[in-house]
Amino acid sequence: MKNESYINYNGKLFASDEQIFSINNRAFKYGDALFETIRVVNGKLCFVEDHFKRLKQGVELLKMKSSNISFNDVKVQIEELLVKNNIKEGGRVRLTVFRDAEGFYQPINEKKAYVIEAKSIDNNYFELNVNGLKVDIYSEQKRSTSKLSNIKTTNSLQQILAGIYCKENELDECLMLNKHGRIAEAMSSNVFLYKNNNIYTSSLEEGCIDGVMRKQILKIAAKMNINIFEGMVNGSMLLQADELFLTNAVKGIQWVESFKEKQYTNETIQLLINELNQSV
Repeated sequence: MKNESYINYNGKLFASDEQIFSINNRAFKYGDALFETIRVVNGKLCFVEDHFKRLKQGVELLKMKSSNISFNDVKVQIEELLVKNNIKEGGRVRLTVFRDAEGFYQPINEKKAYVIEAKSIDNNYFELNVNGLKVDIYSEQKRSTSKLSNIKTTNSLQQILAGIYCKENELDECLMLNKHGRIAEAMSSNVFLYKNNNIYTSSLEEGCIDGVMRKQILKIAAKMNINIFEGMVNGSMLLQADELFLTNAVKGIQWVESFKEKQYTNETIQLLINELNQSV
């Protein structure tokens, strides 16, 4: 049985290749949807409460006011889907919540719906990439600094354009700027710099995702007595840093080897990922 053979749509199981949406789906037409991608280790969900907290904030921000979804029920259904898809070690879950209403830009009701997907991945625990990433700055489209930038919506056009830029320029990742020309985040990750027992990362006001893994790294760094600075990050700081790394909920930590001509090491990053694996 394939690990991805089933999905959950509004509490009911369907084959993963079964058609369940109509052309009127608002996530398709308007990007009127939120999502969370949750890591699985040893068949168990990681940091699920942080994911649900961010999702609830997004539901409130997008004014999806109805309470027809119970997150406690959804958690149980995710765990049941992991069993159904035979995911006993490493995996990833995507939970998408969308407004299930007719209407154009003004929906006629506030009903919500959700889809749960669960797939296995090769790595059970978080593993640091062997080869460091090659990154550069993508500056064609700027990130907003509104609260919408802190949540995960299905509107990902800026990230897609950055991904195309990466491919065209033979890069592994791109760092994205906000409207002020400062580093907000990478395509699918938060950005961290390390130098002299100090960690620097963009604050939420700079337009980055309120990352679940970002929160874990800040906790771990504090535990390791590393000084933490959340604020503005610019290109000159990238050139001064000793280590540069990216974080997200599925991959954990990825270290960057080069930005333009600058080269980075990863000694502290290895300590961070060891602590991360102990925490799960």
